[in-house]
Amino acid sequence: MAEKVRRFRRFPAKKNAFPQDSTTEALDIMYMWRYNRTTTIRGIFAPEFAANRTLMEDTTMYDIPVTLTTNPKKKPEDESKLGFGKIFTDHMFIMDYEKGRGWHDARVVPYGPFVMDPACTVFHYAQEIFEGMKCYRRKDGGLNLFRPRDNFERMNRSAERMGMPKIDVEEALAGLTALLKVDADWVPSAPGTSLYIRPTMISTDVMLGVHASHTYRFFIICSPSGAYYAKGLAPVGIYVEPELVRAVKGGVGFTKTGGNYAASILAGDIAEKKGYEQVLWLDGKENKYIEEVGSMNMFFKFKDALVTPPLLGSILGGITRDSIIKIARDLGYTVEEQLFTRDEVYYADEAFFSGTAAELTPIRELDNRTIGEGHAGPVTKALQTAYFKAIKGQDPRYGHWLTSYKF
Repeated sequence: MAEKVRRFRRFPAKKNAFPQDSTTEALDIMYMWRYNRTTTIRGIFAPEFAANRTLMEDTTMYDIPVTLTTNPKKKPEDESKLGFGKIFTDHMFIMDYEKGRGWHDARVVPYGPFVMDPACTVFHYAQEIFEGMKCYRRKDGGLNLFRPRDNFERMNRSAERMGMPKIDVEEALAGLTALLKVDADWVPSAPGTSLYIRPTMISTDVMLGVHASHTYRFFIICSPSGAYYAKGLAPVGIYVEPELVRAVKGGVGFTKTGGNYAASILAGDIAEKKGYEQVLWLDGKENKYIEEVGSMNMFFKFKDALVTPPLLGSILGGITRDSIIKIARDLGYTVEEQLFTRDEVYYADEAFFSGTAAELTPIRELDNRTIGEGHAGPVTKALQTAYFKAIKGQDPRYGHWLTSYKF
C-alpha cells in the first residue's frame, strides 16, 4: 500500500546564493513515498479523493528545508475585495539549476525580492517561462489543487522550446506541497476566490551574448485572488485585432513565456480605449482565422456543435480548455476542433473563453456585434456549473484532476 513518511528536524540553515535566503533556523521536511500500481496516497490527502491519487513508481525522497518567516503579513480581512494578483503569501518555493549539476537546493523561504545582476540574461534575452494554476478551499476546510502535474508537464514543453532545462514534475509538486502546507491559511474560502499559483523559471547567467544560459532559477509564488475581471464572470466585450500579430506556427505561441504576453500589451491598450475587456487574435499567416483571446482559448456554440480552434503550434494548449472539452463531451455536446473565420463567429449562438485565471467567461460582443442574446447562454451556464463542480471536488468523474490536501 502507499505510505508517506514525514520527518521533521531543526538544523542550522545552509548558506544560499541569494542573500535573502539566509536564516537562523529552518524546518526540514522529508517526504518519502512508497508506491505500487494498485495503491493510493493517504496521509495529507483528503480520504474522499484518495481513490483517485497515484504517485511515482519508484521510492523517491525529497529533502525540502522550510524557513518560516519571522515577519508574517496581515491577511486580507475582506475576501470579496482581493482583486487578482495583487496580494502575495508569506513564503515561496525556490530551486536553482547549474549545467552539469542539475537542479539543486530546493527550499521554501520567506517571500521577498531577488538580488540580481543588471547583466542577468533574463533581462536581455527573455529566457523565461511560467505557469498558472489554482488551489481552492473545500467546504471541509481542505484544499483542492487543480491538475498541477499537467501544468508542470506543460511547463517542460515550454522549457524545451525555449532552450531551458526541464524540471522534475514530482519534485516541483513536492515543493509546491511544502509551500502550501506553510501558507495554507492564505487560501481564501469566499465564493469566487482561490489561491493563484505562479511557477516561474528564469535564466540567471551574468553575461551579454545570445545563447542558452548555464544557470536558472525556478520559483513558485502564490496570491490569494478573486475574479480575474472586476465584474467577475459577467459577459465581456472583445476587440478583434485587425493588423497586429501575436504568434505564428513554428514560433513560441504554444509556450507560456512572457514575450507572448508582452506582444499583446499594445493591442490590449487599444481594446481598453475602445471600451473592450479583451483582444481576439487572428492567425498570423492569413489574418483570417480565429486563434485565441489574449492568451486564453476560445469556444463558440453554433447550432450543432461547440467549436474551438485547433492546436496548430501558435496558441497555448490550455489545461482549462482540455478540461472543458472533456466535460462538454461528457454532457453530450458535440465538440469540434476546427478553423473558422472572423465573419463566421458573428453568427454564433454563444461564445466564451477559458483559462486558469479567467476560468470560463462568457463573451457579450465582438466588434460591437452582439453574440447570441448578449449574455451567458444555456450551454455556457451548463459548462460553468459542471466545471466548478469538478474543481471543487463535487463530481467524482473528475477526481483524478485534483490533488487534495487536508493539512
